[in-house]
Amino acid sequence: MKHLLILQILLLLNLTIIAQNPTLTFQVGNNEEAFCHTDKITDNQSISYSNVSVLTPQTNTKEVSASTLQQITSDQPEPTYRRSSLYPILLETDPVFKEQDEVELQRLVMESYTKAPFPEKYNDHRLNEVNFRFKDYVSLSPEELAELGDEGDEGDEKKGRKKDEKYIAASERFLKEKNIAKGMVAKWFNRKADGTFDMSLIHERGSYDASAMSVQLASGSIRGMSILQDAGEELIKNTFVVINRMRFVKNEPIARAIRDIAYVTASQIKNELAQNLTVNAANIAYNLAKDGYSVWTVSYLYQLEWNDDLANNFYENMWMDESNISEERKHLFETTDIFKLNFIGFEKSKSLVLLGAGKSKEEIIEVATIRNIDRTYVKLQKAYDVFKTKTPIVSTNPIVAKIGMKEGVESGDKFEVLEMVVDKKTGLTKYATVGQIKVNKKQIWDNRYSLAVEKTEDSLQIEVNGTAFKGSKKIMAGMLIRQVK
Repeated sequence: MKHLLILQILLLLNLTIIAQNPTLTFQVGNNEEAFCHTDKITDNQSISYSNVSVLTPQTNTKEVSASTLQQITSDQPEPTYRRSSLYPILLETDPVFKEQDEVELQRLVMESYTKAPFPEKYNDHRLNEVNFRFKDYVSLSPEELAELGDEGDEGDEKKGRKKDEKYIAASERFLKEKNIAKGMVAKWFNRKADGTFDMSLIHERGSYDASAMSVQLASGSIRGMSILQDAGEELIKNTFVVINRMRFVKNEPIARAIRDIAYVTASQIKNELAQNLTVNAANIAYNLAKDGYSVWTVSYLYQLEWNDDLANNFYENMWMDESNISEERKHLFETTDIFKLNFIGFEKSKSLVLLGAGKSKEEIIEVATIRNIDRTYVKLQKAYDVFKTKTPIVSTNPIVAKIGMKEGVESGDKFEVLEMVVDKKTGLTKYATVGQIKVNKKQIWDNRYSLAVEKTEDSLQIEVNGTAFKGSKKIMAGMLIRQVK
């Protein structure tokens, strides 16, 4: 029990968020541009990018200067690549505490949520519905609602799972009643008021030939038509909803409860020295933690269902453009229930927020709330491969990608390097692994959310927009990287 208490105290201390965001400074090599090369060994064709030029592959693992890295990351934009699409939704719950000041703090958390930048590694696939109230989609007694508001049993896995099941049930009822899956499909095909569709968004996000798609659609059945199948696998299938549930609580009651448990443990220790050490450790932890607040985030992940049967049904029976308007097809789409969102899983993050000198309560809450959301997305990506993002390499000497601490990059992390190729036999896109790279621990980009800070001549720093890696010589700019477990 004593070891458990010490572990709890250490964990509590390590959760502290510092509202400051010191920018790490480091540098890189020559300014260069490149794209994925053609694979001459296999029969596959590489996908090239229009905004980069050819470069002989090379790797430089030595340390580089901050000014050079700044030049590379500022001059070289990310190549165009196919991203997953995301639709975040806020699940609103009542504040844990009913006092007026606590209700005000909950309001600040909700305001901070709306200020959060959209995750740039995903396409924005939001519809009009961006939030819903838990109470509106669940039928619970006052006692059951009170139990949900009790966060004291957060460490009880069984009780926590029962709570999450209620939130998941409410989320799925909301998704179904609001026809979110159908709305996301409609957005993919730019559905208009008259029921017509087009391929403009598919073309924009996937760089597909819109004219070739129109020819295939006009020919009838889409089975075996690679360009439409590829768009489904590459884009539509990789569409996600994340429902975020947020709570904001005072630290003092939690810190007091942990301290009181420590007191009980100390009273059972016969050795007076050990007893005093336990009490003192508990008091130190309590004094450090009691003055702040905690932001808790739970994110539930759903994926849009899309397969060959669904696609064929849609294209053959519901698709229409301006050249073949049909009331029957319009009615079929509006009344169908074939589109669904499948639950993938959920992750939780908890952050301790301590008030600090020089920062207002609003500023600290804003930074803590947004960073906590980012942490939860990182957990979802690491837990579920289907949700992992791909990021293009923008430089090879040294290897640099525009990814950093916001995406959970840490010293020692490994990434596989992928080349986007087209299988000549099927016409479908696939990703071939061509190497592996490792994060350069001295050159990790701190791109976590922070408030704008006015620089002075005495505190000028060179800002960079990427993390440096070490690894394979087969890498070329424009290739994609994806974190491995």
